Amino acid sequence: MTKVGSLRASDADREEIVSRLHKAATEGRIAPDELEQRVTAALTARTYSELDATVADLPRQPARPPRGPRREVRRRSTAGWALTLVKQYPLLLVLVLPVVAVTAAMILAATVMWAVLMVVVMVVGGRPGPPRGPWMYTRYRRAYGPPQRRPRSYWA
Repeated sequence: MTKVGSLRASDADREEIVSRLHKAATEGRIAPDELEQRVTAALTARTYSELDATVADLPRQPARPPRGPRREVRRRSTAGWALTLVKQYPLLLVLVLPVVAVTAAMILAATVMWAVLMVVVMVVGGRPGPPRGPWMYTRYRRAYGPPQRRPRSYWA
């Protein structure tokens, strides 16, 4: 099995080490003449072990910068959101709210009137009579039974 240090490094790996060396120089860890030597060594390195030797005495960079304290996100309720909206746009309260209220009242009134009308039609109309046409008579008989006949004595 091959060791990682003996594997060949890529150009991207070399550039990463060079940027790390430049950062160390800006922090004051490496002198400018030493930076030139290490950059040359990093760019001519063939394996990972040669690259690691150029930055062996430098501290490792963290994977990502440490985060500060996490900011808590407050969630607003619907009422809070609406209040903020009205504070920012007071004309909204004057123009839109009455239109929405009147529309909702009209829809509610129409629904109630339709329901009342249907109840009145069902109560007043009673049981429907037989439908017209020969093909409907069979359907009517299945639904309501045969028509009631009056006794003969009634006519006599």
